[in-house]
Amino acid sequence: MHAHRDTVDALYRDHRSWLQGWLGGRVGCRETAADLTQDTFTRLLQGRKLDALREPRAFLTTVARGLAANWFRRQSLERAYLAQLASLPEAVVPSLEDQALVCETLQQIDAMLDGLPTAARQVFLLAQFDGLRYEAIAERLGLSLSTVKRHMKRALVGCLAHAG
Repeated sequence: MHAHRDTVDALYRDHRSWLQGWLGGRVGCRETAADLTQDTFTRLLQGRKLDALREPRAFLTTVARGLAANWFRRQSLERAYLAQLASLPEAVVPSLEDQALVCETLQQIDAMLDGLPTAARQVFLLAQFDGLRYEAIAERLGLSLSTVKRHMKRALVGCLAHAG
């Protein structure tokens, strides 16, 4: 385990500034770039073996790009939610605390859905947000009823695993 940590430490020492600059150019904010850089190296500590790594910057870019994409998606969700709030009458706008809780919940749902295979995610969204019955989902996606049920089970198991 020490060898892995030593490798991550060396990557951090040698490439942190470069990666933070690269991310800064993508997200347009130094603080967010610094956070995403830290998240990238944290992910490496939890990840696979790095002893055979030949192109460290390409590898770091790949990890960071995924984290940045998640950040952009979370920002988009938050903007959509806030735009929806702006259209509500002032009397029914939730408190700032409730708004923060909703944004956090939306981000958790997004993270859970991101971890699902595409078909399971589609089935889950059609059932939960469009209110379609399994038969209608099967027809719309061109799947058998048993396949829809299997995908829904996988999605629900994924929800429980993410919540726990």
